Amino acid sequence: METLFNSFSSIIVFLHVISAIVWVGGMIAIRFAVHYSMQEIEDPKIKLGRTLETLRRFFNMVIPAIIILLLSAIIMIIALKFKGTPLYNFVIAKEAIWTIMTIVFIVIFIKRKQASKAFEEGKFPLAKEKLMPIAQYLIPLNIILGLVAIYLGVTLRGF
Repeated sequence: METLFNSFSSIIVFLHVISAIVWVGGMIAIRFAVHYSMQEIEDPKIKLGRTLETLRRFFNMVIPAIIILLLSAIIMIIALKFKGTPLYNFVIAKEAIWTIMTIVFIVIFIKRKQASKAFEEGKFPLAKEKLMPIAQYLIPLNIILGLVAIYLGVTLRGF
């Protein structure tokens, strides 16, 4: 891993950072721009359909970003030999946060899938019910966790 990182450190760090930007930045854009824009749509069926499609497209970007984030983190942890150093606690905290975020993302993914199924069956109130926690709690939670993880990453990079 050390040789891999030494040969491609700029690319690995870039992929790590851009993946975090796509995931966290995408959630911020969806929650604070797209979500409020969607509220202007008066027809509930169109609003639900657009919301489901937006989340589907977002997931197509985020799933690869999550995988790249994980792989690049593993490479950096091993190559930079954080284990056994005082900075290792920062690394563990950061990776714990990304793990929690991934679990929350899986919940969001499942809820969106359930909402999509309800939507296709014409059960619009159920679809809306499945989507509600995503906007109200889950995405805001992941935004906060993501910002903390990014801050820890910047802190680690400064050492």
